[in-house]
Amino acid sequence: GHLSAVGLVVGHPLDTVKVSFFDNRFKTQTVYRGIFDCVVKTYTHEGFRGFFKGMSFPVVSVAISNAVAFGSYSNALDYLTRSGHNNSDQSKRSSLTAVFMAGCFSGLAQLFVSAPIDLVKVRLQNQTKSCRNKYRGPIHCIAVILREDGVKGLFRGMWALALRDVPCFGLYFLPYELICRMLTEKGKQPGNTAVLVAGGVAGVVTWACATPMDVVKARLQMCGGGGRMYSGVLNCITVSVHEEGMRVFFKGLLLNSVRAFPVNAVTFLSFEMLLRAMTDSPQD
Repeated sequence: GHLSAVGLVVGHPLDTVKVSFFDNRFKTQTVYRGIFDCVVKTYTHEGFRGFFKGMSFPVVSVAISNAVAFGSYSNALDYLTRSGHNNSDQSKRSSLTAVFMAGCFSGLAQLFVSAPIDLVKVRLQNQTKSCRNKYRGPIHCIAVILREDGVKGLFRGMWALALRDVPCFGLYFLPYELICRMLTEKGKQPGNTAVLVAGGVAGVVTWACATPMDVVKARLQMCGGGGRMYSGVLNCITVSVHEEGMRVFFKGLLLNSVRAFPVNAVTFLSFEMLLRAMTDSPQD
C-alpha cells in the first residue's frame, strides 16, 4: 500500500496534465495546443500545486483499490491454475490464458471501488480558478454529487470505465508474466529488476490499449461537473469523432506511456514484496 502511494505521487502530476489535455474542450478549461503547452499553462495559472489537484483522495484510497485488483487477480489465477492441474501438477506455471482471464476478473472486481474514486479525482483535477468553489475537497465533491445526482452519480462513466478496465486488466498482467518469465531462471522467483522492468512495460502496453476509452471515460465523468453533456458512451464517441476525428482517442498517448512506466513498475514491486513478506513470514 505504501509503495503504491509512492507510485501515485510519481504519476499524479502527469495524470493531472493528461486529464486536462483530454478534456480541454470544456467551457471551464483553457484550450491546449499540446502536452507541453498544457504543462506551462497549468503551472502559470495555478502554480506547482496545480499538478497535485485531487491527489489526497486517491492517496488514501489507492491501497484499497490495488488490494481489490491484485487480491482478486491472485485468487482467480490460483483457482484457474488449480482447476487446470491435478494435485501432483500444481507446480506448473499458470497458462497465459488463465493469466488473461484472471486479469479480466480483477478488472471487473475493482470497478466498483475505482469508479467513484476515479470520478472524484477527475472532477477535482478539472477545477480551474474560475470554478474552484464548486468542490472544496474530496468529501465535499462526493456530497455535491450525491445531492445533485444521487448514488448513481458516483458511477457516472462506469460503462466506459468497464470497457477500458476489464479487457485492459487482462492485458495488464500478460506482458508482466511474460517478461518476468523471460528475465528469470526457471524455478526461481523474479528479482526486483525483472519486476520493475516487467511492471513498467506492462503499464505502457496496457495504456496504449486503454487510452481511447480513457478519453471517453474522462469526458463522461465531467458531465454535470462543468463539462459537456453526453447521453452515453456511444454518443460521446460519435460526437467526439464527428468534431475532432479519430485522433481524439489517442490524445495524450505519449504522456500516458511516460507516466505508466514508473507508476506500474513501483506498483508491481510493492505487490511482489508484500507477497514475499507474507509468504516468508514464520507460521504459528
